[in-house]
Amino acid sequence: MVSVAILGAAGGIGQPLSLLLKLNANVSKLHLYDIVNVPGVAADISHISTNAEVKSFLGAGQLNDAVTGIDLAIIPAGVPRKPGMTRDDLFKINAGIVKTLVEAIALNSPKAFIAVISNPVNSTVPIAAEVLKSKGVFDARRLFGVTSLDVVRASRFV
Repeated sequence: MVSVAILGAAGGIGQPLSLLLKLNANVSKLHLYDIVNVPGVAADISHISTNAEVKSFLGAGQLNDAVTGIDLAIIPAGVPRKPGMTRDDLFKINAGIVKTLVEAIALNSPKAFIAVISNPVNSTVPIAAEVLKSKGVFDARRLFGVTSLDVVRASRFV
């Protein structure tokens, strides 16, 4: 059985991801973390009749608890790219978010697998790697950049 934390669970990617993971028979614990609205998301997700235990964690004060004892952290947290926003603008915001989240994972679950969805993935994954290296817990086999959503979107338009 697997304990999973979704960091950014109240967002547009985090909510459907939470639903899919609640339905996965391999997930025993599902920790949902965000800085807003996550108690409602967790309440809704917990109504699904599976064995996965759902807990919500709200705000920076509960981040360490959200990532303690997990096997897998999935990070869709961050802001989406808005009209007129450059990739550099997006990076400046999301890099700081990913850095904070990965610092907490490194401290509380240093052996966890980490899947980064936050864009730009080609820049946020190296940030995560550097944080893990600075904490002495980097393992390249446990850090992933998730681009599946980009592939699905590209396939739709091609």
